[in-house]
Amino acid sequence: MLQRFARTCYRRRRRVMAGWVLLVVALVSLNGAAGGEFLDEFSLPGTESQEAVDLLEAHGFTDRGGFGGQIVFQADAGVDDAGVQSAMEALFARFEAEIPDVEVVSPYPPEARNQTSTSDPTIAYAELNLADRNSTEYREAGETARRLAAEVDEPGLVVELGGDIFLEEQEFGSEGLGFLAAMVILLIAFGSLLAMGLPLLTAVFGIASGIALVGLAVNFINMPSFSNQAVMMIGIGVGIDYALFIVTRYREGLHSGMSPELAVVRAIDTAGRAVLFAGTTVIIAVLGLFTIGLSMIRGLAVGISLGVLMTMLAAVTLLPAVLGFVGPNIDKLGLPHRRRAEGGHHLSMWYRWSRVIQRHPWPPLVAGAIALLVLASPIFSLRLGFGDAGNRETSDTTRRAYDLLSEGFGPGFNGPLLLAAETPGGDDLDVLRSLTGVLNRTDGVAFATEPIPNEAGDAAILQVFPTSAPQDEDTHRLVQNLRDEVIPSAVTGSAADVKVGGYTAGGMDFADYSGARLPWFIATVLVLSFLLLMAVFRSVLVPLKAVVMNLLSISAAYGVVVAVFQWGWGASLIGVGKEGPVEAWAPMMLFAVLFGLSMDYEVFLLSRIREDYDRTGDNAVAVANGLAATARVITAAAAIMIFVFGSFVLGVDRSIKLFGLGLAVAVLLDATIVRLVLVPATMELLGDRNWWLPGWLDRRLPTLKVEAAPDPEDRGPDELVGTPDAPVPEDVLAGRR
Repeated sequence: MLQRFARTCYRRRRRVMAGWVLLVVALVSLNGAAGGEFLDEFSLPGTESQEAVDLLEAHGFTDRGGFGGQIVFQADAGVDDAGVQSAMEALFARFEAEIPDVEVVSPYPPEARNQTSTSDPTIAYAELNLADRNSTEYREAGETARRLAAEVDEPGLVVELGGDIFLEEQEFGSEGLGFLAAMVILLIAFGSLLAMGLPLLTAVFGIASGIALVGLAVNFINMPSFSNQAVMMIGIGVGIDYALFIVTRYREGLHSGMSPELAVVRAIDTAGRAVLFAGTTVIIAVLGLFTIGLSMIRGLAVGISLGVLMTMLAAVTLLPAVLGFVGPNIDKLGLPHRRRAEGGHHLSMWYRWSRVIQRHPWPPLVAGAIALLVLASPIFSLRLGFGDAGNRETSDTTRRAYDLLSEGFGPGFNGPLLLAAETPGGDDLDVLRSLTGVLNRTDGVAFATEPIPNEAGDAAILQVFPTSAPQDEDTHRLVQNLRDEVIPSAVTGSAADVKVGGYTAGGMDFADYSGARLPWFIATVLVLSFLLLMAVFRSVLVPLKAVVMNLLSISAAYGVVVAVFQWGWGASLIGVGKEGPVEAWAPMMLFAVLFGLSMDYEVFLLSRIREDYDRTGDNAVAVANGLAATARVITAAAAIMIFVFGSFVLGVDRSIKLFGLGLAVAVLLDATIVRLVLVPATMELLGDRNWWLPGWLDRRLPTLKVEAAPDPEDRGPDELVGTPDAPVPEDVLAGRR
C-alpha cells in the first residue's frame, strides 16, 4: 500500500504540490482570522493553592485574577524628594491612562508607606494589579509599560519593572540560527545545493501548517504562551531529519541504477515507513502526557503532536512529489567534496568502526555505560520548582527590579504568599488579626499584612512575605510549615478556613503534583514503547535494550540540566543569572519528546539491521552493514537537531533554555555513545539472541513492518540494482558519468 501511495504522489506531483500550497495558505489565513489566544493558566485540581484561587473568585476578589507586577524605583535623593515624587506620580497616572484595566497602588499615600524601604529610603515600589487578559493583551501591556518607564527623565532616578509580563522580548529569533546551521550541515552531508534544499523545504511546509493548526486548536484547548516555540523547536528538528532520511535513501537508489520513480517508491517504502513509525512513536510518547492530568500540559502535548504530525505527513507526501520534479538532477550544483564522501558502505570509516567494536565489545560497552551513569548522577539532587527573575541576566529590567526589591525589602518580596480566608463567623476577622501576629513571629516570615476583608465580610486576604527568595528551599519549607502547623493551630476553635496560595505556593504545588505523577507517566511510555518495538522487530531483547539505553541517555541529559541550572555549573555561559530549581514541567516534557526522538534513531538503525539480517541471516554482518549504512546520515540528522535545539539556549526565557539544552545533550549522547558504541557492542554480545521471540508470543503479537516489502510492479533492469549492495552494471555507471 505504501508503495502505491508513493507512486501516486510521484505521478500526480503537480496536484500534490498544489494541494500542499493551498493547505498551508488556507491554514495560515484561517489562523490569522480565527486563531485563538494562548493562556498561561496553571489549574491544579485538588491542591491548596487552587482552593485559594477558587475561594478568592467565589468571594468577589476578582481583581486578583490577573498577573501583578511592580514599578520599582531608586532615587539618589530619596524617594520622598519633591522632584522624584512628582515624576513618579506622573508615571503612575500615565500607566492607568494608557494601559487598560490596570490599577496602580502608589507608595506615597500614608496607608501605603510600607511600600518604601525602611532600611534604604532610596528604594520604593508601586504595586500593579492587572485584570485577567489574553496573552496578546498581556504582551501589549508589557510593551507599553516598558516604553513609559523608559521615558522617565529625572536626574538620579532609576525605574525598573518587576513581573513576568515585563520580561524584555528577544530581538532576534534564535530558531533562525538553528535553521542556518541545518543548511550548513545538510550541504556538508549531501554535497549538493539542490539536495540540501529539499529537507528544508519539506520542514518549512510541515512547520507552517503545524503552527497554524496549533493557533486554531487554542480555540478549543488551553495552551501556554511558549507553545509555538516548542512546536517550532521540535518541528524543525524532526521535519528536517525525516526528510533527510528519505532523500538519502532516494539518492542511494539513484546511485545504484534505479529510475527516479522506483527510487522514490523504494525510499518511501523503506525510510518513509520508518518515518511513519518513528513519528507515530513521538506522538504517542508526547500524548502520554495526558496521564499527568493538567490542562496546560495537555495543551502543550497536543500542540507538539500537531507539529510532528504535519512534518511527518509532509515528509511522506510532499517530498515524493518534489523529488518527482527533481528527478535524476538531485546531485546538480554539487560541491567538490561530494564524491569523496560517497564511497561504498564497506569502505566507510563507520563500517571499520563497527568491526572494531565487534572485535572487542566489552570495553566500549562498560566505558559507554559508565560515562552515561556519571553524567546521570546529578539527577539524585533534582529539585523541581520554578525559577524566578533572579535567574535572569542583569541586562533585563525584571532582574534589576528583583535585585532592588531584594536589597530594599528582602528577597521574599519578590514572591509573597497570598492567604485566602473564608470567614463565616462574626469573630473570624479578629482571629485573622491574631493570625497576623502569629505569622510575624514565625521563623522564615519577614512581614505579614493585616487581613483585608471583602465587601460582604465573609472572606479576607492576607499577604505573607518570606525572608527567602521564591525559588529557595526555605520558602518551600515555610509554605509546608504554615499549612501543617502555624495556621491550623492559630485558627483552632473558629470557623475560619485559611488556604495558602499565590504564585509562589502554586508553583510549589505544581512541582509536587507533577513529581508525584512523573513515575507513572514514565512507566506508561516505557511499556507502550516496548510493546510497539516488540511487534515491529519480532524480538524481546532488542526492544528491551532500546528502552534501557534510551532511559540511560535521557537520565544523563537530566543530570546535565541539574548540573547547569540547579548547581550553576557554566550557567553564566548561556545567560542564566544564577542557579535555581529545574522547571517543574520540564522533566515530563523532556522525557516525552526525548524518548520519542531517541526511538527515531533506534528505528532507522534497527530497521536497516533487520533488513540486512533477513537477507543474510548473519547477525554480525547485519549489525556492521546497518551501522555503516545509517551512521553517516544519523550523525548528520543528530547534528541538525543539536544545533536547532542548542539555538534555543540563546533565547531569553529560562524555561526554553533548559528545554533546549536538555534536548541537545540527549540527542548528542544518543547519536554518539548509544548508537555508535552501546548498540553495536550489545548486539554483538547477544548474537542471534537479539531476534529471539517465544513462539506463543509471536502468534499473538500483531505484525507491524518497518522493513520494505517486495514491489510487484518493479520490473526490468532496475531489479538488478534494487538494493544498495547489488552490483551496478558498467553501462549504468558509464551513463551516469
